[in-house]
Amino acid sequence: MSNTQNHVKFHDGHSAPQLGYGTWQTGNDVAAAVVGAALKEGYRLIDTAAIYGNETGVGQGIAESGVAREELFITTKLWNDRHDYDSAMAAFGESVKKLDLEYVDLYLIHWPVPAEDKYIDAWKALIQLHHEGRVKSIGVCNFNISHLQRLLDETGVLPVVNQIELHPRFQQAALRDFHAEYNIVTEAWSPLGRGALWEDPTLVRIAHKHSRSVAQVMIRWHIQLGNMVIPKSVTPSRIQENFHIYDFTLDDDDMAAINRMDRADGRCGPDPEVFRMPK
Repeated sequence: MSNTQNHVKFHDGHSAPQLGYGTWQTGNDVAAAVVGAALKEGYRLIDTAAIYGNETGVGQGIAESGVAREELFITTKLWNDRHDYDSAMAAFGESVKKLDLEYVDLYLIHWPVPAEDKYIDAWKALIQLHHEGRVKSIGVCNFNISHLQRLLDETGVLPVVNQIELHPRFQQAALRDFHAEYNIVTEAWSPLGRGALWEDPTLVRIAHKHSRSVAQVMIRWHIQLGNMVIPKSVTPSRIQENFHIYDFTLDDDDMAAINRMDRADGRCGPDPEVFRMPK
């Protein structure tokens, strides 16, 4: 069974594995073990965030894996209460200390929180971190077109990645088109629709056709769209299954059928326009 990985190229010259391992809702107490399992399976992109509360465990899993640092691509994220410039710089220092790393490959603003109107200051901090070499690439999560345009207008620097909710029932075509126009890589979180699509008849039919799981079909769909994708699981068999998607291909009919699953009301996470820090 092939596990040859695809890579995506960023507009800053760096590249990343297209398929990675996500750690949302992974407790710090189990993070080392599951990250270790993912790295043993062959994953090289590990995605975490300050708000996940597991950076220490993720760092431990990386350290104990025996995989050379230069082979890894590590992402973490700035949380919503640290958007002013000085706080963002300090937050990054806290994250790399917990991860026990000298640098991260990708640092992301987790949410724009437009009601607070500080994400430009946060972005300027990320630009400085990139200039200092402490971050190889910088990006954002959950930014809509207006937020991305404002980054460009006010700083002249666009993110290499926008990590957004994206799955067969919520495909964000207009935002992906904007990404393509400006050479921003689309990265999908909740790529499997938070478990709501396991019994979808379209996906079940395609899975049976290829003798694959529904999860593998969805991950393969993302790969063929060109998305970076970070499925998460703490179950060893699922971690393995999610990685083995390079030895089959969805045909044009499969892709068209999945594309028709898109729904305007298909979002299962927060709306970036209104999501903010709980008071």
